[in-house]
Amino acid sequence: MSTKKNDAAQSAPATVIYCDKLNASRSLFMANGRELKVLRARLEIGADDIEAMAYLDARSDIERLEA
Repeated sequence: MSTKKNDAAQSAPATVIYCDKLNASRSLFMANGRELKVLRARLEIGADDIEAMAYLDARSDIERLEA
């Protein structure tokens, strides 16, 4: 038997969290014009967003946090 808590965890999309080492709040613009917003020195990106993760991983001022 499953519980509501387990069902919610399974249906929630996986995210990857990044920390901005320089700013608590700012906007980052990818080459395609897409905007990524830093709030409270963090960015949350969907685990399936390969393009955004590649962009953030290439930056020295942004650090991926391990879960």
